[in-house]
Amino acid sequence: MASSAVVIGGGIGGLGAAIGLSRAGWRVTVLERAPEFRPVGAGVVLQANGLRCLDELGVGGEVRRGGRPDVSGGTRRADGRWLARVEAGLLESALGTPAYGIHRAELHRVLLEALPADVTVRTGAEVTGVTEDGEVTHRGDGGDERIHAGLVVGADGIRSAVRRTLWPEAAGPVPVGVTAWRGVTTWPGDLDVAITWGPGAEFGMAPLGDGRVYWFAAVNAAPGGPTAPVDARFRGWHEPIPELIAATETVLQDDLACLDEPLRTYTKGRVVLLGDAAHAMTPNLGQGANQALEDAVVLAAVADRPDGLATYDRLRRPRSQAVAKASRMIGRYGQQLENPAAVAARNALMRVVPPRVALRSMARYADWHPPR
Repeated sequence: MASSAVVIGGGIGGLGAAIGLSRAGWRVTVLERAPEFRPVGAGVVLQANGLRCLDELGVGGEVRRGGRPDVSGGTRRADGRWLARVEAGLLESALGTPAYGIHRAELHRVLLEALPADVTVRTGAEVTGVTEDGEVTHRGDGGDERIHAGLVVGADGIRSAVRRTLWPEAAGPVPVGVTAWRGVTTWPGDLDVAITWGPGAEFGMAPLGDGRVYWFAAVNAAPGGPTAPVDARFRGWHEPIPELIAATETVLQDDLACLDEPLRTYTKGRVVLLGDAAHAMTPNLGQGANQALEDAVVLAAVADRPDGLATYDRLRRPRSQAVAKASRMIGRYGQQLENPAAVAARNALMRVVPPRVALRSMARYADWHPPR
């Protein structure tokens, strides 16, 4: 009889783990706290490592059809001057594939519909207890229910209840000191995939596969403190930034946080942490969803081995924590940098570094292949 697994959390990482574990022979139950799955969020950029994971899960082709390849891009100043530009095809030649922009809701739909028929999904299931030996208690319409599993996957996000319960010694998420906005809007023409930096501020844009554009903006700000509206904050920046903001009906805003103190282990007993529950990182490298997918396919590949969970920890913890550390550092020297002299020095350096060298330094984080 196949071993049973409970995945706590039905986001991108949780659904990826459920697909992979089911394909590996596990009987999987997904417990999602939300009462139903709804199309939420904005955009996500899938890099080479994430796309390879989706191929491993059998949905890479459909995701590519629902997304749009990013063929060129770079970094600009607020007045529009390019600091570094990546010409079309350069990323694909370096990694074998371009990155793809896709709406997060579309990616979630693809993963949800790809769940094998024998995977049980329970929404409105609030987890109230979990033990190292695989006992999960959750509350639903019929009251409390206990499930005993050979494997429990904590994929319940940055404020993970699983992590708080079984890793009480671990530090929780800390504010980054940045407030961010995200939006998706229709746009009639082509756009460069670009990130624009100003002192203590950033704006990025990426076309999606359905004729829309995903954009994000960020500024230094005290957590919970007042900030100017996004349209006022980026008024006067180069086109089409003000126009994109003005064309967006729904803008999401939140204060960024991350797990600044790395966990000493991602596993305890029969329980593993995955995605943001294990290594919530800043968005500066665009690797959050991609790292969660890496977690999912590695776990599915090794979980049935006698030393499977130790192997998962050995393979995933050093890499994901290194990516998180690099993302935090890039944020500090990129979007968060405010000192005029430091900004000028950084910009001058970026203009003289050859594009291929700059691309290689960034692309190494996406240059990863799933284990066989």
